[in-house]
Amino acid sequence: MILCVRFREVADGDALLPELVSLVGELTPVVEAAPPDAVLADVRGALRYFGRDAGELAALVRVRALAFHGVDCVIGAGPNPMLARMAAQEAGPGATRVVPRSADGVREFLDRKPVVALEGVGRATARTLCAYGLDTIGRTAAAPLGTLQRILGAKAGREVREKALGIDRTPVVRNAAARSLAAERTFPRDELDPSRHRRALLSLTEELGARMRGESQVCRSLTLTVRYADRSTTVRSRSLGEPTAHSASLTAAAYRMYEALGLQRARVRALALRAEGLGPAELASRQLMFDPADEKARRLEEAADRARARFGTKAVGRGALAA
Repeated sequence: MILCVRFREVADGDALLPELVSLVGELTPVVEAAPPDAVLADVRGALRYFGRDAGELAALVRVRALAFHGVDCVIGAGPNPMLARMAAQEAGPGATRVVPRSADGVREFLDRKPVVALEGVGRATARTLCAYGLDTIGRTAAAPLGTLQRILGAKAGREVREKALGIDRTPVVRNAAARSLAAERTFPRDELDPSRHRRALLSLTEELGARMRGESQVCRSLTLTVRYADRSTTVRSRSLGEPTAHSASLTAAAYRMYEALGLQRARVRALALRAEGLGPAELASRQLMFDPADEKARRLEEAADRARARFGTKAVGRGALAA
């Protein structure tokens, strides 16, 4: 069984996450961080070692997180990472949702859900499937493989059918946190103002850019997570044109992802941004722009980084983010 533990309302998720990973690691060594505030844990060995079921292990994780860090969590348990993550999305505060290992239990959990609830099935793919009457996961799973491949293509059709059947071959990768950096902004109250959403995104990209440059790293993609007042989430990822830690490039990509969501008076509780595919900056290539404005922005960024290194992280900041 796999546990997906999502820690709730963590003030500084990325800084606290290693400690939370260690906490879960006391039960099993196979723990993968999912920044900014979640972990995946393969507890198959722990079930036998401790003589407890998945729900009891989840309760133990929750008690320890509250006792040592004052952090509550929601937990999903399932036969594979995909089902565990889906179960965690349904779990209420302080609760655990367990998907049974049996084929009947998996089918009962998935069948009536909309097809868009499957990981990797975006709105465009869901619209295509719905046009053929495949609007639920159960109907998609019952469709012949050849039909799905004609609709979506050979590879995508096979992947969607496997997921609709509850199959996920992705392993839990131990100590995977170093491959990404994350940051989150939680609003003091549910926020409807798009300008405040964009201001939070600017703050996030400035923070991530500075941290990556300080560690001589660049990222290849960004993942944006929007959390709403009803605890539902939307996750979008975008590959960057080139590996970068340049804050302006990160901000432009984050704004494009946000605008593509088309949010209209959405009550947003928090925004999280994760820089993925980290690699050494010295091995990354950069397309020369021959743009004086871009070169000037990069020189100012370097000067700001030197000032922060000498006088502290708050020594220099964008005027748009001034309190």
